[in-house]
Amino acid sequence: MGRGVVVAFFFCMLALAACSGKGAQELFETAQFEEKQHNLEHARKLYEEIIAKHPQSELAAKAKERLNAMPAR
Repeated sequence: MGRGVVVAFFFCMLALAACSGKGAQELFETAQFEEKQHNLEHARKLYEEIIAKHPQSELAAKAKERLNAMPAR
């Protein structure tokens, strides 16, 4: 059951990320989830999107921190 819950959560988060006009908080939460799932490329893209779309937000600063903490490509 645990794996099914993770898969369901993943698809829910993916659906949220696919919606247009997502806020910085939703993007950040999705990026964190992707990072925990070791999908670093997608996490990077989401963090970069936060920085581009919400440059003055507190989450942009946190996204920059997460990008700097991630291993090099």
